[in-house]
Amino acid sequence: METVIRGEENAVQPMNNVEETAEQKTAMKIWIAVDESEGSFYALEWALQHLFLHHDATDNKSVTVVHVQPPFQPTYTALSVGPVLFSTSGARESVEKAEEESAAKVLARASELCDQHKIKAECLVLKGKPKEILVEAVEQMNIDLLVVGSRGLGQIKRAVLGSISDYCAHHANCPVLIVRPPKASEN
Repeated sequence: METVIRGEENAVQPMNNVEETAEQKTAMKIWIAVDESEGSFYALEWALQHLFLHHDATDNKSVTVVHVQPPFQPTYTALSVGPVLFSTSGARESVEKAEEESAAKVLARASELCDQHKIKAECLVLKGKPKEILVEAVEQMNIDLLVVGSRGLGQIKRAVLGSISDYCAHHANCPVLIVRPPKASEN
């Protein structure tokens, strides 16, 4: 006899040889956040190796690889037209194109890693402040697990620059797995 705990009833109910429901068969929704940093790719590699230990090619396991582009921060050019500063539309288009190319490279690299592990990956690009948009998106999409890398900032740098992983760990409504890269061995 199996015992299943049902969250909505808060009761333990015995089940006799009952087949899995569709809800029980649904796969866990895992998001892995990546950016240009080696730390994020270490986290992706670690997650693919450790979260899918008993995976075989017929399992149809999948993850969503998420890349967040920060909002466009125009650089302003001062001209002799008074106190008005502005950014040319050409400069904005150039920056946006470079951001799209960067995101494509990051996601191509991530997809290649997923393919090597025979894990199906969906890719998603979000725009906004990375820590805030990740927290908001995992809530809206009912994500079960968010995996983020750690850049290994010291306490002072983390306090000044802010830590995406720290912010997500404290504000996301799902478990957050922070994968730290191995420490370099000292000689």
